[in-house]
Formats: sequence, C-alpha cells, structure tokens
Amino acid sequence: MMNYKRYQRVPVVHYPEREWPNKEIEKAPIWCSVDLRDGNQALVEPMVVEEKVEMFNLLVKMGFKEIEIGFPAASQIEFDFLRQLVERKLIPDDVTVQVLTQCREHLVKRTFESIQGIKRAVVHIYNSTSTLQRDVVFHMDREEIKQIALDGVAMVKEGMKHYDGEVILEYSPESFTGTELDFALDICNAVQEAWGPTPEKKMIINLPSTVEMTTPNVYADQIEWMNKHLENRESIILSVHPHNDRGTGVAATELALLAGADRVEGTLFGNGERTGNVDVLTLAYNMFSQGIDPNLEIGDIKEIAEIYERCTKMHIDPRHPYAGKLVFTAFSGSHQDAINKGMQALMERQSKIWQVPYLPIDPSDIGREYEPVVRINSQSGKGGVAFVMDTYFGFKLPRGMHKEFADLIQRIAERQGEVAPEQIMEEFRKHYLEKKEPYHFRKCKITDFESGDEFTTVAVVTYTNHGETKQFEGVGNGPIDAVQRGLEEELGITIKVLDYSEHALASGSGAQAASYIHMMDQNSGRVTYGVGISSNITRASLRGIFSAVNRLFGDAE
Repeated sequence: MMNYKRYQRVPVVHYPEREWPNKEIEKAPIWCSVDLRDGNQALVEPMVVEEKVEMFNLLVKMGFKEIEIGFPAASQIEFDFLRQLVERKLIPDDVTVQVLTQCREHLVKRTFESIQGIKRAVVHIYNSTSTLQRDVVFHMDREEIKQIALDGVAMVKEGMKHYDGEVILEYSPESFTGTELDFALDICNAVQEAWGPTPEKKMIINLPSTVEMTTPNVYADQIEWMNKHLENRESIILSVHPHNDRGTGVAATELALLAGADRVEGTLFGNGERTGNVDVLTLAYNMFSQGIDPNLEIGDIKEIAEIYERCTKMHIDPRHPYAGKLVFTAFSGSHQDAINKGMQALMERQSKIWQVPYLPIDPSDIGREYEPVVRINSQSGKGGVAFVMDTYFGFKLPRGMHKEFADLIQRIAERQGEVAPEQIMEEFRKHYLEKKEPYHFRKCKITDFESGDEFTTVAVVTYTNHGETKQFEGVGNGPIDAVQRGLEEELGITIKVLDYSEHALASGSGAQAASYIHMMDQNSGRVTYGVGISSNITRASLRGIFSAVNRLFGDAE
C-alpha cells in the first residue's frame, strides 16, 4: 500500500460568505503572456534571440497587449533580446513589455538599463512569502519578508529617477497559495501604500499559484478574500498567475475570474515549469465557445501551433484541448453517427448557432478542417463511414446501405488499424462502382410506347457476360423495371428492386449523378446494394442495377 500518510491536507479557507459560485464569466481578462519568461526558462533548450523575436511577433499578432519579456538582469541573452526589440523598433505603441526582477539593488538597476527607450513598461518585483519558504529557505519572520518587498519598491522608485518612460509596478507574493491570507494581505497592502497607486495610475497585485496545492475552489476563495480586503482596491489591477501542478490550472483560473481577478498571466499551450503554467489558449477558446469575445486573435490555431513548436521545440499533445490533432476527431461509432446527424441538421435548418454533438465549437472557426472530424478504425460504426463518404467524396449513402458498407470497412480496420478516407473510397469503387464482373453493362436503348393513358418502356441492353458481348430486351413500366425483367429472363434469376435513390455528385451542367439500387434475390432472400454513376441519370441507374446483380450473383459464382 502507498504511504499516503506522509502527506497532509492543505488547509482550506473558512469563507462561507463567498459569492463567486453564483457568478459567470462575462468578458475576457487582461491577458499577459509569460511565454518568453516562464515558458522559456522551462525549455530543455531555451530559445535563442531570433526565436524569441519570432515568438514575440506571434504574441503581438495574436493581440497580447502585455508581454513579459523575461529576467533581463539575470541573463545576458534576455538583456540582449530586449535591446533588440528596442533597437529594431519591434514593440508597438499599444503593447506594454513586462520585465521581472528580484528585490535586489544591482538587479533592479540592471533592469532599468534594459528598458531604456521603452515608452511604457511593467516592472515586476517579487519575493517568496510562503510559510514553508520563510522557514526552510530564508529563515526569516513575516516582518523581515515584508521589508524585502518594501525595499524592492524603494529600488524601483530610485530607478525611475533616471528613466523617462512610464513604469507600472507589479508585485507578486510568490507562493501565494502557501501563504497565510492575513500575511498576504498585509504585505500587499504595505507594497501598494509604499508605491501610491491611484485609480488613474493603477499598480498590479499579482497572486500566483506558484505551486498548485489544492482544489480550484480554494484558490477562488483566496482570490475573492483578497479582492474584498485589499485596501485602495480601485487603484489595483488584481492579477493571477496559476500553475498546473494538480492538472487544474484552467479550472482554477476560471474560478479566480469569477472571484474578482482582472488579469491573467499564462502561456501558449501551458508551457512552463513542472506541469506548466495555465494555458491561455484553452482559457480563450473556452470563452469563445460560450459566445464571449476572447480579445485575442486565435482564429488560426495551426499557425500558432507551428510557430510555437518551431520556437520551443516542444510538441503539442494530440489530445490537447482545441489544438491537438485528435480533439476534433471521433473514432467511436455512436459519436460519429451523432456528429453526422448534427452536421446534417445544421445545414438543413441553416442555423446561425453552432450545435453539433461532441463538437463544442466549429473546427473551421479556429482554422481546423472538417476532414479529421471522423476517423475510421475498428471501433467506428456505420455512421462514421457514411460521414466520410459524404464529406470527402459527396456520396450520400442510403441509410440502409450504411451497415453493409461499414461492415466491409470494419473487417479491414480489424486487420490494419485506422482506415484512411482514400482507402475507404478505393474499397467503395472496388465493391460497388467497378463491380462489373461477370456482367458488364455497356449500353442501352430506351423506347417508350404510349397506349391510352399508360406508357410501356422497352429496353434493349448490350452487355458482356464473362467477356462475351450479348444483348437482351426487357419490357416494363419504366427503364428500371424493363431492365430488371430483361435480366431475370436473360440470366434465369428472380430479383426485386426494394428501393431506389439518386442524387447529384456535384453542381453544374456537367455534374454526375449517383444512383443506389437496393436489390433482393427472391430465391435466397439475400439483399444488397448496387451503385452506379454517370452524367446521365438513366445510365447511372442501370449501372447500379448491374452492380447489385454482380454483388448478389457474381460473388457466389
């Protein structure tokens, strides 16, 4: 048995007056990307300057108005990168860069050197405040820890004397989730009092879940408690910086927004230390799926993913929400059938509201295609195969034909695994469209004779039987009936056409028609479908009849 008694529960917040459970997210927060800092420092191979420039340009293109560049005082590469952005004039006027520094004099001084020439910057200072780190890392009491933060504020103020741009102060009590709430409040109030923000010139109080320690509702309680108790709240932008140690970073962030957070720091695809930072893209797409403007340009997930993977040398999991290669894919037969019916209903009703089972958003809205929505393996069912035939190739198989063709494809899937759409179409050709042996339809002459109020159709059919050219004549009440009767007499069989359907394969005057014939061998009771295509609907029907006859009698022969 696992030694679970080594671990103890993290205390929850006694906060019965919480209000966040009754709220809804109604708008996007202020987004701050920390891909170039948290994201970069967590890479096995950190980005070089040009890769950082490419990532920065992507973030700007996506609409991030606040971007944390890094820790320029601690790394020459990060210092040089920031200077590149300045000298190459790559920072748009409406984008605020953010730089991180510890509360140490030489680091703060170097930080101000790095931002010279930038019109507006967020200077982000932090120090760890948690009970555990005060004990085992710093060996300091509360007042000593608070003094570190206040000294940091004084250092930033000193640096501003030689800086002609605008500085926005951000303060983070690092490891906030492991800090007593009363102390977190005390240190944050002391910092903002020392800085002196106003409603016109706000500062940022950032409450990081540096290590995710418990369930998301507890983080929401902590955020709401701080939101309601912070002094001078109207002069503060309340920010969160969640990590994902328990795998609930997205949920914790969404609940924190309900609890009063104004701003979110996160990364693309959740890249960051350990299990990562909160995934900004998942948050933004979640909002989009609820009809909320995410205030980010995220309509081309493929481009975002390509640049991300190239710059970070990380790979996106195929099950990653929204971006993963398999997230808009259904292998399950029941899922495929529901998607197929949902898509058909959407088109038939011409609805402006997206409602398709198993697809929370339209893949095309974020630059994905419909093609991967249904993929066929041994777990797939009739609906999936029919969906592929319709979506990829335009064949709207009759409902009764779904199982017949799907059974054929499933046998292949059981042997080899996934079956590609192209292979499905090839099997369709082989078993239906090109089922021309032993009886191959060649041509037919149709003549109608009027007798009173009724018409009689005479069909003269030329075909090959085992390669030998032959001809027969049939009489009936239409072309299909006439050819059926003629075949029965010619081949000595007894057949019945149970159903017939047709549709155009493409628009335009030169479009081909597809014809489906459901046929029974009345002697054995066996039934099957035949399919024919032609630019002439009658010829398509007759080819369908021969296809069905070959499937019923040619296979047995």
